[in-house]
Amino acid sequence: MSDLPPWQRAPLLVLGFAGLITGVLAGLWRLAWPTPDFVAGAPHGALMMCAFFGTLISLERAVAVGQRWAYLGPLGGGLGSALLISGIAPAMATVCFIAGGIVLVLASLHAQRKAPALHARVLTLGAAAWLVGVLVWALTGTVDLALWWWAAFLIVTIAGERLELSRLMRVSPRMQQIFIALIGLLIAGASLAALPVGPHLFGLGAIGLAIWLLKQDVARRTVKTTGLTRYIAVCLLSGYLWLALGGAVLAVLAPGAGSIGWDTALHSLMVGFVFAMVFGHAPIILPAVLRVRLPYHRGFYVPLALLHLSLVLRVAGDLFEHHGLRADGALGNAAAIGVFLLMMMTAVVTRHGSKHP
Repeated sequence: MSDLPPWQRAPLLVLGFAGLITGVLAGLWRLAWPTPDFVAGAPHGALMMCAFFGTLISLERAVAVGQRWAYLGPLGGGLGSALLISGIAPAMATVCFIAGGIVLVLASLHAQRKAPALHARVLTLGAAAWLVGVLVWALTGTVDLALWWWAAFLIVTIAGERLELSRLMRVSPRMQQIFIALIGLLIAGASLAALPVGPHLFGLGAIGLAIWLLKQDVARRTVKTTGLTRYIAVCLLSGYLWLALGGAVLAVLAPGAGSIGWDTALHSLMVGFVFAMVFGHAPIILPAVLRVRLPYHRGFYVPLALLHLSLVLRVAGDLFEHHGLRADGALGNAAAIGVFLLMMMTAVVTRHGSKHP
């Protein structure tokens, strides 16, 4: 079966980004910022983890597989995104995400059979973690325990992708064994999240992976170059620092939802680490998905700096119990994501327009 042309992939990407925008606005609503009425009470966590990241990563995997059936994964995520945003049938949205998660696992297994390397097995494990998270959400009716699986989904997936590229650094068998053990700690932490030991294990796994990635990632070399290559390396290395901080807070404090340190841990991982990865990989992923060139511009550093500085403000607000600082930091996080999206769209449109005067 042939692959989908880019113009047929684009609507799936749009549905994913609609989930991102709605999820960001829903997060601001929870911190009492003025937002459109339709986001009031919207499921912030599910929109971010399923509607956006689930759809985006499923689409990326489908492009890699190159067969039409694999696009049922991002289609499930995109339809779930539309249903969550509309608020019409949230239960049906869950069904769509489950279907999308099953296809993502199958697509990952297909890729793993074609290239049975460690990184491919890790990516399959990450896909399974997303599906488990959706099932936990469906069974419990809350995202409290599902969040741990979704966090594992993103961290494991990113680590697997970086492991594939780190082959340029000639990872030794011992370092591969350490990598597997750290992934195991994350999964164990997600599995035992309802018990006191779970967050500690998850945090230790995150710290260990941050150190491993800082040591093994090719970004250590490419940060010394220039242009887009250096920008990507800066995104990666700065993200690993947030991964370490989030892991440290979980390992030491193991905060519960709503307690001091919870916002720090969650958003250090999901904003500081994950979105730094998004910012860094977007100039590669978007051209691969849409087959458009995304020219590099030094202005790409602006949203990255805003993301990190506003997250520092947010962390200070959480740790010092200052709601205003925390809310201001969250607004800065949202602004950074908005500026980044605007810059990406402008770069694509400008490039396309220059070819068709």
